[in-house]
Amino acid sequence: MDKRHSGVTQAEQDDDSDATRRHHDDRATNAAATAAALLAPEGGAGAELRGHVPRHPDGVALVLHGGAAASSTPMTWGRLAVLRMAPFATAIERRAGDRLAVVRLKNRVRGWNGTRQDPLQDARWALDRIRHVLPGRPVVLVGHSMGGRVALQLSGEAGVVGVAALAPWVEYDTRQPPPGVAVLLAHGSHDRITDPRRTDVLAKRYTHSGVDLRYVEVPRGTHSMLPGARVWHEAVADFVTDVLLASGRPS
Repeated sequence: MDKRHSGVTQAEQDDDSDATRRHHDDRATNAAATAAALLAPEGGAGAELRGHVPRHPDGVALVLHGGAAASSTPMTWGRLAVLRMAPFATAIERRAGDRLAVVRLKNRVRGWNGTRQDPLQDARWALDRIRHVLPGRPVVLVGHSMGGRVALQLSGEAGVVGVAALAPWVEYDTRQPPPGVAVLLAHGSHDRITDPRRTDVLAKRYTHSGVDLRYVEVPRGTHSMLPGARVWHEAVADFVTDVLLASGRPS
C-alpha cells in the first residue's frame, strides 16, 4: 500500500513506537523504584529486607527467620537460620508467580533478648516499610521458631491477614489472632528445640476459639525442617497463596 494514502505516515508510526517504548520504560522504572524503596538497606539500623518485588503485587509474604533466646550477635545473610528460610520464599514465588511480593527479613541481632524483644522491633519496622511502599496490600507473615513467635505476636497488626508459624517458640505471651486472620501451625514430631506439645495445645485453643486454622504435624520432622522439607515448603506455599490470592493459584 502507498503510505501516502494509508492514513498513517511513517513519522506517526515512529511516534507511536516511541510512545510505546517510553510507556514500557516508565513502567520498568516505576517497578524498579518500588523494589529499591522496599529493599533499601537504610533505615533498619541493621535489619534488612531482600526478595522478589513484582510490578503490581496483590499481596506480600514477609518471611521471618529463627534465632536464640538471648544473643546480641549481629545477624548476617549467611547465618544458617536466615538461609533456611530462602527455600520457603522460593516455593511461594514459584507458586504465585508475579502476583505476590515475597521478602525475607534479616534481623539486627540473633536474640529475642527479654523485654527488648529485638526481632519483634525488626518485624514491625519491616511491616511499616511494606505499608509505606505498598499501601493497602495484605500481608502474610511466615516465621520459623523465634520467627514463628514474632509472627503470632504480630497477627493483630494492620494489614496482616495470615500467619504461618513453623516449629514456633510458643510462650505465655502468644496472642489470639483477631477475626479474619488465618493461621497455619506446623511442627515436627521429633523437634527437640521447640516443643511440639505446646503447638498442639495452642492449636486446640485456637480451634476452640474459632480461629481459621490449618494444623500440620510433620512425622519425624525436626527443628531444622530438613527431613521432609518438601512437606514444609508446600504447606507454606499452599497457605500463603490461598490466603493472599482468590484462587490460591497463579492465573
